[in-house]
Amino acid sequence: MKVTDNLQNDISCAPDWFQDSITHESQCKTIISEDHKVAYKVWGNKDNKNVIFLVHGTGAHMKWWDPIAPQFSDTAYVLAIDLPGMGDSEHREDYSFESFSKAMIDILDSEQLISNDKNIILVGHSLGGHVAGFVATEHPDIVDYLVMIDTPIRPPDYDYAKHRSTGPLRMIKYYEDKLSIVKRFRLMPAQECENDWYLRYIAEHSIYETGEGWRWKFDDTLFWKLGRLSEYKFNIQCKALYIYGGNSMLLGSKILNFMEKEFEEVMDFVEVPGAAHHVPLDKPLEIVAIIKAAIYKWRS
Repeated sequence: MKVTDNLQNDISCAPDWFQDSITHESQCKTIISEDHKVAYKVWGNKDNKNVIFLVHGTGAHMKWWDPIAPQFSDTAYVLAIDLPGMGDSEHREDYSFESFSKAMIDILDSEQLISNDKNIILVGHSLGGHVAGFVATEHPDIVDYLVMIDTPIRPPDYDYAKHRSTGPLRMIKYYEDKLSIVKRFRLMPAQECENDWYLRYIAEHSIYETGEGWRWKFDDTLFWKLGRLSEYKFNIQCKALYIYGGNSMLLGSKILNFMEKEFEEVMDFVEVPGAAHHVPLDKPLEIVAIIKAAIYKWRS
């Protein structure tokens, strides 16, 4: 794809389902959580019994889900959050999984979806899976179902001293013009993605202009302030689904074997052939079909 500063021209080759999804009716909203603005987006009818809450990965934002969320909106009320320090949510002095969790619970509360006879389904990719799993563990009375997408949960004996971080957040620099920064957009961990129109759409919504020039939206201090969940014990009590890319570089056999044993009583595992870590970008419609099938199974 030839990248220009005109999004519509650049994604004109995208399939019809993608074009329809990104123009689907939705609403952007904000709340205040712990004295900071948190942005989120909703699709569908709030009267639907199923509520799907989508959570993005490190350095990403809610609009990564724009092509996917409308695929569920006929039978679910769908939400997607900009986690604190990312997307259009405010930057903070400190970040924690507790504050991420609080932001999500505050959104559900603001939308009056808690204790309202709803099926709350959390769907998280990468870091978003860790956040969703944390919320499910800390609030088992709220979360009914959990979907993790290529989120590595490492065994207790994992050697972090030898761990090579794949964190995507680098020191912010400013670019003179929009085209220069759009051309710099990369997936981390690095991988090929055939759906270049999807990447172009994400890049467009990952940046903003300041008096100093164009920059990425994320807080570049977030990754180092957040810390790891290396000693955290996920206690998943609800029915769960784990989706992973067949070519993912984050899931070695040791990690996958540990997870399959650790969560065998509550979690089903589904491999997506041909997908790497960024499964929703590589195989978006396959992800939708897998999740829909799981929801149907859970509700039967």
